[in-house]
Parts: sequence; structure tokens; C-alpha cells
Amino acid sequence: MNAQPNQTEEVKGIARWRFTLVMAVFACLIAAVLVRLVVLHTIEQPFLFEQGEKRTVREEVQPAMRGMITDRYDKPLAVSTPVMNLWVNPQQVNLQQIPLVARDLGLSSVRLAKKIERAASQGRSFVYLKRQVEPEVANVLLGRRIAGVYGEDDFRRFYPAAEVTAHTVGIVNIDGCGQEGLELAYDQFLQGHEGSRQVVKDLYGNVVKQLKVNSVAKPGHDMALTLDLRLQYLAYRELKAAVSQHHAKSGAAVLLDAHSGEVLALVGQPSYNPNNRAGLKAEYMRNRAIADLIEPGSTMKPFTVAAALESGRYFPDTEVDTAPGYVRVKNKTIRDHRNYGVLDVTGIITKSSNVGVTFLSAQMGAETIWEFLTRAGIGQATALGFPGEAVGSLPYPEQMDALRLATVSYGYGLSVSPLQLAHAYTAFTQGGCIKPMRLLLNQEASADCERVMSAKVARQVLNMLETVTSDIGTGRRARVDGYRVGGKTGTAHKVGQQGYEDDEYTAVFAGVAPISDPDLVLVVVIDSPQGKEYYGGEVAAPVFSRIMEQSLRLRQVAPDDGKMPVLQMAGGDQ
Repeated sequence: MNAQPNQTEEVKGIARWRFTLVMAVFACLIAAVLVRLVVLHTIEQPFLFEQGEKRTVREEVQPAMRGMITDRYDKPLAVSTPVMNLWVNPQQVNLQQIPLVARDLGLSSVRLAKKIERAASQGRSFVYLKRQVEPEVANVLLGRRIAGVYGEDDFRRFYPAAEVTAHTVGIVNIDGCGQEGLELAYDQFLQGHEGSRQVVKDLYGNVVKQLKVNSVAKPGHDMALTLDLRLQYLAYRELKAAVSQHHAKSGAAVLLDAHSGEVLALVGQPSYNPNNRAGLKAEYMRNRAIADLIEPGSTMKPFTVAAALESGRYFPDTEVDTAPGYVRVKNKTIRDHRNYGVLDVTGIITKSSNVGVTFLSAQMGAETIWEFLTRAGIGQATALGFPGEAVGSLPYPEQMDALRLATVSYGYGLSVSPLQLAHAYTAFTQGGCIKPMRLLLNQEASADCERVMSAKVARQVLNMLETVTSDIGTGRRARVDGYRVGGKTGTAHKVGQQGYEDDEYTAVFAGVAPISDPDLVLVVVIDSPQGKEYYGGEVAAPVFSRIMEQSLRLRQVAPDDGKMPVLQMAGGDQ
């Protein structure tokens, strides 16, 4: 009868033992968890925190906006627009989603897949999908939350005037570093300073939280040019039309403020579109108005005449006998277009007499001519700071024998850039002195003025230049209705492998308007015009007329006859 109670007590004992064992196990587990928690929050906490940050916290570079380039009236010539760079981690991306990525970005899915597979096999963790993508397109792709696909902010340079200002403004590469033009010359000035911040990102590269800003991005400095975009457009249009019409190899035009020497327009042909560089040729990128050298031909004659007038031995009405229309100097015969007989000094400019200036230069001597041309900036750097600027050349007096002196007097045997030639002509419009040129508007204008000739001589030469555009001059087609215009034609044979080419020419016209109160100086150069017309008075002078007429109208310069001229929009000769 006692067996039943004993069994009950035994069962209860076993139950208590099991309960105690279970509780002990739970207690040990809890203790282990607590110990582990203590270890994680004390001993291993720094390590775990570091590992967590490595997986979620990122140091992000904040790109800086490049400074804007504008013309003198704040019209944008170069601006930076926000874009995104898209990249992929080949170790994370699912190759089955590559066609979707390629479709969004307009890429070949086959090529992109091969590119990513090759990068993955090489163990790489970074491959660009596409750079400088419009934010709208990039956000669509990133919104799909494809593993391994990421984006970063960037800026892309955009040029509103495109090919019209390409040679002067220049371009930057895909990393935003200046490569040509003012973008290169003032790269450090235009570039900003990048910033950085710490952020927490999720698995898809999206920013979850910004932790702190290490440094704020500072944009680059803005730069205003002396260019007038209105004048730049019209000069470019007329030059392009002339180069096309005469099937010329190239062309250049420089328009300066006659009072200050500021560059108002600087154009060249052929040009290129800096916003679309597909098929871009290197020779199209050269700024021909600054980097190319020409023999200026007869456009140098006003300086030879000015040197003679400055000597006090000659006056505008002093007569010079150019008969029989040629002169023998050493072993070379120097000719005029025809026998002009007796010409006064003014007539030498009007008729562009080689014989006349040869006689004047021989009387002045090499030292006098060299000093005068040097003061006018011939063979001297313009100090614009433009990359690739050509200095030109002027032989020293000891290098000028009688023949070399004669050829220099009418523009052969020396070289200038179109910009240098235009700058030299400002000596006639600034009362006989010449000021440094300016291309940057926010650069302080120099008060220095290098004296080249007296104000009286400068005015006399201006009056002579006006006769060139008269009915008896060589530059009749340079005239502008309503304004007194003056200038000088130039036609120079080009140098080839065997010396001067008989059928290759450089057509030049350098001029001033209005003669009564000079406002603008313009030089037009057409290289290698083809066809029957190749003289400066036939090819370059009409371009000068069209550019000058429209420029004077846009600048609201009062006409000499009191009537505003009708604006010519046509590109052909008038």
C-alpha cells in the first residue's frame, strides 16, 4: 500500500530536477548572452563601430562649380550645369539587369555586359557606366535601386555661344580642367575648391543621413571679358560667309575699341562646337587671330609713311617720283601696279605704291624704321596671357640690307598676328600713343601709353587712310554708308617650299571708323582665297565694310552725314 506514494514522490523529484536543470541551462544562456553583450559593448565595441562605419559611412566629395565666363554685358559664354556620374561595382551587380541599365543610358547592352564581366574578372570594384549624365536620366536609373549601381554629383561645362566664341573662351576636359583658350590660361582662377561631407548610405548607395560637413565647396571666380557678344556674332557670321564664298583655307577678324584697345570681337574660321566634340579636328581649335602669323603686306605702309612724317623731313604733300613704276634694289626689281609717276606722300598710301615706300624707307634708314615699328608693337608680345600667342618677328637693323629694308617697308620679311596688327593700328586712333590691350573686363586698365608718333602725325595718317576708300583708292569696297572710313589693303604672296607662291595669297584689310572720331579698329584676314578675286581690296575690304557698318550701328555711333545706315544682313559682297 506504500508503493504508490513512494512512486509519486520519485516522479516529483525527477520533475524538480528537470526543472532545475532547465532553469540552470537558461540561466547559463542568459549569463552567456549578458557576458557577450558586455564584451560587445566594451572590449569589441571600437572594432565593431569601425567595421560598421566602413560599411555604411562614406566620405563624399562635393564638387565645386567652375566660375562663369561672361561678355562685357554679362551675357554667359561659359557656364557649369549640374550633372551626375554613374558607376557600377562589378562585384555586386546582377548581370541580368545590365540590359535595363543600358536601355536607360542609351548604351549597347552587349558591350556594357562585356565591359563589366571583364572588370569583374580582374577583381575591380569600380567602372564608370556613363559620365556627365543629365540628372533626370540619372534619377530614373538610380530610382530602380539596382544593386551595385551608384551615382555621384558633378558639373558639366556648357558654352551658350558655341562655335562663335570657341577659339577665345576655349574648352575644358571631362574632369573640368582647362584645355584651350581662356579656360586654360585662367584655369586656377576659374576652378573652385572641392568640399567633403560624411554620410550614411544604404545598400543601394542612397544617402540615408548626413553626419557632418568637413568642408564647404567653394565655387570658382567669375570672369568678365571685354568681348561684346553682339559684335562677336556678326563678325563671326560675316567672316564665315566670306571664307565660304571665296573657298579660302581660313580667316580671322579682330575688332578693337579705338580709344581703350579693348578686344570687342575675336573670331576665326574654321571653328568648332565645344558642346559637341564628335569628329573634332585639332586644327580647328587654333585661335588664328592670335596664334597664326602673316606677312601683313601693304598694311605696313602707313607705318613707313608715319616714320617719314615723324622725321620732319616729309609732309603729306611732299612729292616723290615713282617713275617708271619700278625700282631696282640689289638684284630684285620692286614694282607698282603701274607707273604712277610723281606722287605726294598721301598718294603713296592712296595708290599703295611699293616704289614710294621703298624710297622713303631708304631715306629713313633701317635704325629709324626698326625703332618706329618696335614702338608700334610689331614683333612684340601683346601680353594678353593667351595660350599659344604668336609674337611675330621684325628683323634687327643690322639684319636689314637695302633689299630687306625695302621689303619690310611694304610688309614682307616680317610677321605679325592679326591681333598685333590691329593693336598697332590703335596708335593712329589714340593720338599717336599705344595702350596695352585688354581682354578681361575686371582687369584694371593701364594708364600707360607708349608714344609711337606725335598726335599731329597720327591725324595726318588717318586722313591718308581715308583716301584709300575714296574713288581713286585701292579699298573702295571698304566704304560704309554714312561714315568716313579709312584703312589699308594688303595682299601678300604666301611662302611655300620653293619660296613665294605665285598663286597663293593672304588678303588683308586693316581700317578705322569713323575717321572724324575713331571708335573702332578692325582687321580682316582671309587666307588663300580661291578664284579670280584675291586682292585685299576685293576679298577682305567688303568683309570689313559689313562688319564695321553693323558694329557702328549696334554701338550707336552717330553717322558723319547725320543719317543712320540701313543694316546689311547679306553675306555676299556689296
